[in-house]
Amino acid sequence: MKVRKAVILAAGFGTRVLPATKSMPKEMLTIVDKPAIQYIVEEVSRAGIEDILIVLSRGKNIVEDHFDRSPDLERQLEKSGKTDILEAVKKISGLAKIQFVRQQEMKGTGDAVMTAKAFIGSEPFAVLYGDDVIIGEDPAVAQVCRVFEETGKGTVAMKEVSDELVMKYSSMKTNHLHNNIYGISDMIEKPKPEEIFSNFAILGRCVLPPKIFEILEKLPAGAGGEYQLTDAMKELARTEGMIGVDFTGTRYDMGNKLGILKAIVEVGLEHPEVKEGFREYLKEICSTRL
Repeated sequence: MKVRKAVILAAGFGTRVLPATKSMPKEMLTIVDKPAIQYIVEEVSRAGIEDILIVLSRGKNIVEDHFDRSPDLERQLEKSGKTDILEAVKKISGLAKIQFVRQQEMKGTGDAVMTAKAFIGSEPFAVLYGDDVIIGEDPAVAQVCRVFEETGKGTVAMKEVSDELVMKYSSMKTNHLHNNIYGISDMIEKPKPEEIFSNFAILGRCVLPPKIFEILEKLPAGAGGEYQLTDAMKELARTEGMIGVDFTGTRYDMGNKLGILKAIVEVGLEHPEVKEGFREYLKEICSTRL
């Protein structure tokens, strides 16, 4: 079944990058000249998905404003003859049909996904985390969608990470099927060292069947009274099996200070407007500071 809808989870506080996120949502932190969430929406659009729901929390209206038209700004750019910038600005609101919903309380990723139930209906859907930017020629979410459409099973994007990181993320119990495709029969959120199945962790993208809502509705609260999507996917993996895609592309954790710096540097080195000057600047800095 074709995946036609996507849900972007963008309701978190962004505590790991405070104080920057005290008044600015982490999803709006920029990588060179675009906010992180625009890269994610562009990825969804490139994957051929046109209907997007972004789950926000209180104080994040700036995200809605970014994807809306800005007639005054557009008129000023047109009047000034800045046609390239004008087209870039107008393109933002035409990336997809975007709706917004508010998560009333910060009660976990499972609760955030539940806010999308009416939007999704009885269709499969992609879920993207708003602080995970993945850049590559083949959109990561498209890779996951293709495998779901081939197998009909819930599918996640995953990578092997260090023991330290797998304990902060999740761990998959896998068996290799072919190429970069794996079967998943179990998983655990933030495992202790003795609970690690493998070093494969879910990184920011998955495609789920609508059955996930039935599981979420019955899911008991976890630590801190939160409902985690991983716990619901664990039941799906144990009862029906899931699929993991060792995806291609470079992932940047925009909820992490080092991840933000890496994204700015690596994207800046490829940006057509600044790459030459930026490369020379980095060479100079490295020769004098390191």
